[in-house]
Amino acid sequence: MLRLRPDPVVTDSDLAAGKRALVLDAAWGSASGALSGGVVLAAFALALGADPQLIGLLAALPFIAQAAQLPAIVLIERLRQRRKIGVLALTAARVLLFAIVLIPFLPEMRGALPMLVLLQFLISALGAVGGCAINSWLHQLIPQEGLGDFFSKRLLWGTVLACAGTLVAGQLVDNLPFENPLHAYAIVFAGAAIMGLVSCGYIVRAPEPQMKNAGPPGTLVSKLRVPFGDTNFRQLLVFLGAWNIASNIAAPFLTVYLMRQLGYGLGTVTTLWVTSQLTNALTLYLWGRLSDRLSNKAILAVALPVYFFSTLALVFTRSADDPGLRLALLYGLHVVMGAATGGIALATGNIGLKLAPQGHGTSYLAAIGFVSAVAGGIAPIAAGFIAQGFQASELSAVVRWASPGQSEEVRVFAFAHWEFLFLLSTLLGLYVMHALSRVREGHEISERVVMQEFAFEAMRSLSNQISSIGGALGSLFPFERLAERRGLFGRVGNGRASRP
Repeated sequence: MLRLRPDPVVTDSDLAAGKRALVLDAAWGSASGALSGGVVLAAFALALGADPQLIGLLAALPFIAQAAQLPAIVLIERLRQRRKIGVLALTAARVLLFAIVLIPFLPEMRGALPMLVLLQFLISALGAVGGCAINSWLHQLIPQEGLGDFFSKRLLWGTVLACAGTLVAGQLVDNLPFENPLHAYAIVFAGAAIMGLVSCGYIVRAPEPQMKNAGPPGTLVSKLRVPFGDTNFRQLLVFLGAWNIASNIAAPFLTVYLMRQLGYGLGTVTTLWVTSQLTNALTLYLWGRLSDRLSNKAILAVALPVYFFSTLALVFTRSADDPGLRLALLYGLHVVMGAATGGIALATGNIGLKLAPQGHGTSYLAAIGFVSAVAGGIAPIAAGFIAQGFQASELSAVVRWASPGQSEEVRVFAFAHWEFLFLLSTLLGLYVMHALSRVREGHEISERVVMQEFAFEAMRSLSNQISSIGGALGSLFPFERLAERRGLFGRVGNGRASRP
């Protein structure tokens, strides 16, 4: 029988088992999200004939739907059963994914895009309700001193499964011999629904402590007024709003840019996305350790400039005449962006949980969701109209050299259509850095220290991996006396156990 009511007592063993279940929930849930959103959803919408404005609307829906967290606060405070609310809402959202499977089989494609928009809104709204309940639940369940390690594991395994699923999706769409290529997307969305239900099966296993009393009940407005009245938390909300605007001006349209302006197929686009996500996963362990040891703000101060620089650099890959060189540059930039977004995702999630006081997690985290909804909802819709307006425009800088009998021109840079969004995103990134500087998170740590610590952790991890490889080779090729094989294996085992 499913445990949906809060647990009277949560033991250490319950907490440990719950953490393992939540890591698996994130893995399967991330795979479901990757197959039903992001790269795959944008490509599906393009295949259905979506224009830039509709692509922007689809990208904005998950943020707009975050407004559903506002009534969710009242529901949570009245029922005080966050696991029940979260599991039921997410299960309903994953079941609705099966309805998207039917879109490629509609007898009339005229209604396909409106149906897709409606279903995406309902799925996103249910996800927002479930997310509000689960965030409040995890805020109370997971000790603050282990937040970095726990969330880095969730993000790591979520990224691994999402990458595998997205690669398979790209290959299915490009290579399945269907007469109607849309039918391949039906298989992909069915897989997303199944993986999402598996995720719900794991999250229900995590313990839920009894909700703490946050004081006398109040109205929704009064509850939201508390985090906005907290000066430091308000600065955090300004930063998160600015980050959501700057990033969502360009990020939702990267798939469209690669497919429509650069001419790559979905298979190539998904491998680029997976490259970014794998780098993200490989660096999450390092970011997690730094988050616990240093500060989330310091990590953001390093990762954000790298992200915005890489976003702008995407534009300049088009100037490479050799297709192989252009693709190599795109892979390199996706590696850098993956490392940066790993730190940003971990630090922005942690800093909200860290600055929200115990007993007020629901309203404080819902305020983050509300700000993200407004900022993230406005950005892609505005970007869609900007992209439509600049569809036939180009901004370029040319250096001209003239001498007697000779004249040469060299194009320094050029921005066309979707590339204006990458430029705008980078310019907005300057304000994001200013907003971050106004947030206080304990002791201030310089960017130089973060870079040094990141390099140290990377070298130590690499050294441990090399040591493990050396020990494994030694066990495979014991050139010493064979009688010492047992002792050799013991030393290798102890060496592995001592790794951090």
